[in-house]
Amino acid sequence: MQRRYVTTDVFTDRVFGGNPLAVVLDAEGLTTSQMQAIATEFNYSETTFVLPPRQVGHTAHVRIFTPRVEVPFAGHPNIGTAVVLAQHLEASGRAPVNRFVFEETAGLVPIVLIRDTERVVGAELTPPEALSIRSSVSLDDAAACLSLPSSEIVDSNHPPQVVSVGLPFLVVEVASRDALRRAKPNLAAHERILPPIGTDAVFAYVRGEATGRLSARCFAPLDACLEDPATGSATAATIGLLTSLQPDRNVELTWRVEQGVDMGRPSLLLGRTEKRDGVVVALHIGGHAVPVMRGTLHVPPNAMVRALL
Repeated sequence: MQRRYVTTDVFTDRVFGGNPLAVVLDAEGLTTSQMQAIATEFNYSETTFVLPPRQVGHTAHVRIFTPRVEVPFAGHPNIGTAVVLAQHLEASGRAPVNRFVFEETAGLVPIVLIRDTERVVGAELTPPEALSIRSSVSLDDAAACLSLPSSEIVDSNHPPQVVSVGLPFLVVEVASRDALRRAKPNLAAHERILPPIGTDAVFAYVRGEATGRLSARCFAPLDACLEDPATGSATAATIGLLTSLQPDRNVELTWRVEQGVDMGRPSLLLGRTEKRDGVVVALHIGGHAVPVMRGTLHVPPNAMVRALL
């Protein structure tokens, strides 16, 4: 049985940058184990599988797999899948649309498409969950995860903190761009520290000179991803956390987050946040995506398949 796929680089406007993603378009009829095997074969940080929606009015049911496990939500898979799906639908003669709604394990993910003249070139998502602020860890534990001295971990704004908008990350502020450049994951520390606090990844960031500017890196060796080039779900949670800490009870902010630079996959993530009466009420993350490869997978048949496209 043949299944169509497209690979795309996400959170970039040029090929061989950003975060690679594989999108399997004809996923109905695949078993969970087959999807996991395909994701392991691609060996990208995530692979998505597009299925018909379960409810009328939604665009698609999307399942997301890392090389090891299925995850309930992730950022760059949604952006990349939306761009790939929109381009394919419009190439097949469907009328252009501006919005999608994806069904995912974490909930519904609304997506607004970004166009350059008429062509879809990017997307902006709203996470499926409100910001939640969870466990914190010591400076020593955060430093151990990043192979840095404790003196280079900053806790004046917030402690090293687990936050989530659908997928939890340990978010750590570091003292300088040089410290971020020198950071690297310590597998033993990750194994000891992260599972008990409900996550398997560390998102480290440093503030830029201008408000709303961050540089970041994300490490997830427990999930077979030594470093992720662009992590939309972690970025969304982090800018949500930082918005919640703003002294103003009412504020609207824009964000520009660079990631992947230190691993040769420069990525740009654009965010918007809004706080009203002291509560973060709106949170969006977006960026561009460019197609790279397309082809067919050869999968042993296990069921009749009805293509979504």
